[in-house]
Amino acid sequence: MQLSIVIPLYNEEESLSELAEWIDKVMSENNFSYEIIFVDDGSKDNSWKVIQTLHEKNKNIKGIKFRRNYGKSAALHSAFAAAQGDVIITMDADIQDSPDEIPSLYKMITEENYDLVSGWKKKRHDPISKTIPSKFFNWVTTQISGIKLHDFNCGLKAYRKDVIKNIEVYGEMHRYIPMIAKGAGFKKIGEKIVEHRARKYGRTKFGWERFINGFLDIISLSFVLRFGKNPMRLFGTMGVLSFLFGGGITIWLIVDKLIKLNSGEKYRQVTDQPLFYIALVLIIVGVQLFIGGFIAEMISRNSQDRNNYQIDKQLGI
Repeated sequence: MQLSIVIPLYNEEESLSELAEWIDKVMSENNFSYEIIFVDDGSKDNSWKVIQTLHEKNKNIKGIKFRRNYGKSAALHSAFAAAQGDVIITMDADIQDSPDEIPSLYKMITEENYDLVSGWKKKRHDPISKTIPSKFFNWVTTQISGIKLHDFNCGLKAYRKDVIKNIEVYGEMHRYIPMIAKGAGFKKIGEKIVEHRARKYGRTKFGWERFINGFLDIISLSFVLRFGKNPMRLFGTMGVLSFLFGGGITIWLIVDKLIKLNSGEKYRQVTDQPLFYIALVLIIVGVQLFIGGFIAEMISRNSQDRNNYQIDKQLGI
């Protein structure tokens, strides 16, 4: 099978039939073998009934239904596990993403050998309350990840099958799939300007909280990718530096007192100086960081995926 079209959705009953017909038209015009996987993320409307009806008319249309709303990352994870296509396309269900972009995205994966291609909604039909924070969010993500993309959060993306079968999307990490893919060794990540259409049905399901959650997630993901298998390198280093700095201040205060005492100058007791208590806090924090790093290292070394590495190719084995 050439293509798997993955579409997470939540309360999108109005748009599903039109979207399915549009995708089917594009697939037929390009002679693609395909499947459409709708993932109903606990919708409260009639979305699942619509999916069932579509499946009866077209067996290429498949569905997954959650008992409750788990979020987009969970929907993508379940669909990625079920997808059988050589190239996987993800898109939103609100018809703001155009299925007409699918053939060119497919060619970038199959002919230009990209591992992942992310859409860039260069001209957006969104209010300024979404576009300005989004630009800042994408700039920060680029600086942290080193991946030069203009629109990390674009739902329209294309993946080589190997990518989605070797990464895990969890929590709210769907925004950072390019980072996760890069961390798994898939480095050929591209971008394509795509059409962004004005919303035709319903209303957006995302609010301001997604930007706050997004920044917290990128900090968490950056730590996991860099220190997930060696947490002691971060916590241990910080702990040792904090301990040495605090200990150095304490020694300096004691030596300074002894010098003044020997020369007959006035001096203050070490415990009467505010700097001593700062040094004491640094020593305590240093010990705690070191112990925390040691415990994290033990947990990491006993985890089931401690020796789970991405093997690209093998020869003679």
